[in-house]
Amino acid sequence: MKFDISSLLEDWEYRPGQIDVRRFVGKDKIEKIQLRIDLGVLQMNAEGRPDGKQPYGHESLLEHYESRLADHISKHGGSDEEFALDAEDCARIFHESIQYHHRYICLFQLKDFDDVLRDTERNLEVFEFVEEYAESDELSFSMQQFRPQLLMIQTRARASIALEEEDYVQAMELTREGIEEIREFFREHDRFEMAEQSGEIKSLEQWLEELNDERPLTKKEALEKALSDALQREDYEKAAHVRDTLKSLKESS
Repeated sequence: MKFDISSLLEDWEYRPGQIDVRRFVGKDKIEKIQLRIDLGVLQMNAEGRPDGKQPYGHESLLEHYESRLADHISKHGGSDEEFALDAEDCARIFHESIQYHHRYICLFQLKDFDDVLRDTERNLEVFEFVEEYAESDELSFSMQQFRPQLLMIQTRARASIALEEEDYVQAMELTREGIEEIREFFREHDRFEMAEQSGEIKSLEQWLEELNDERPLTKKEALEKALSDALQREDYEKAAHVRDTLKSLKESS
């Protein structure tokens, strides 16, 4: 009975379509994150490798393979030629990156955007390492295909940090840069048709429109709107006054 988690699940109802996450400090004094799923709960450490393991004495498999690369270079006169990741290596690294994927999704839900950036940057390092050393292009792209989803979350996190400072201009600029970065990924891999169908690009474009609608108007934009409203109401005296104010603003800028 001590293995039965029914009481835990009963106290935390699963809600289809919702990402329910919580953060707490475990009995081992290590901060944990839990994600409620339909069949139970996923638990991970908030820092380090999500499952708490240290493969081959390293914080992650990425560091293990980077250490192997460094040893190879040292033994081959400073050259990384003939160093390659085979299918098993790539599968193991990919499995580990999924752990970090789960965590940065949870962190985003918790609005811990700094740690979202930490984990997404870490997985980008994985993508680049595999792209450089996978023994075939097919193995490399099996992981690279997840880059657009990561870039979308990373872009949202960066823009959200700007929004915490109410900097809508910066948030919108970061979102545009993220969209372009995803498009560039598809161009580099000759996947032009995928760019047109990309859910990540469409999601960011929709969010960009929402940001534009929500952002405070500049003084010039507020005057232009007031002028348009006055003309629609045929309040020509008000329109003339607003037009003069707008003209003065333009002359002073």
